Amino acid sequence: MSDVTLILSAIEQGDPHAAEQLLPMVYDELRRLAATKMAQEKPGQTLQATALVHEAYLRLVATGGCESSEKVQHWDGRRHFFAAAAEAMHRILVEKARQKKRQKRGGGRKRLDLNDIHLACTSSPDDFLALDDALGKLVAEDPTAGQLVKLRYFAGLSVAEAADTLGISRSAAYEHWAYARAWLRCELQPAPDDPP
Repeated sequence: MSDVTLILSAIEQGDPHAAEQLLPMVYDELRRLAATKMAQEKPGQTLQATALVHEAYLRLVATGGCESSEKVQHWDGRRHFFAAAAEAMHRILVEKARQKKRQKRGGGRKRLDLNDIHLACTSSPDDFLALDDALGKLVAEDPTAGQLVKLRYFAGLSVAEAADTLGISRSAAYEHWAYARAWLRCELQPAPDDPP
């Protein structure tokens, strides 16, 4: 069992010092994931990679804290923790996009070209929210493909790294990846009667 897994178990048991021990062990990897994600953002973003890591970490550890026994997070190990971190980063970025959209009070919705989907976060909040809606539908239809997309785009993992994180074979990951790309292309493609 890895040190990270042991500390995650201690957090589950309510050890108040375990969270302090966990951050130095996972910080570099979380920082790398966040830096990859934030490198795709437009220049001048108010949220920086360090802030994204800290906010995601606080959300992960706060749910595992001692505030309430009903909120204790059960970690199935390192993979589960990093998958949860990718999801937390995704949710933070979605919240920020929604907040920006509210501040702008709407505007025309833009369609995404799937070839540029890895740059979705550099687009307007509307583009990011359209991607999030489509991704939610994909997760409902095929949870593994949806999780793979989240790990690829929101955590910056390669297909092989995402396969390892999800505990599936690399060939299965590539199959899910091909399916997810085709599915998202159909979902995000403009209807024939939409103006260009």
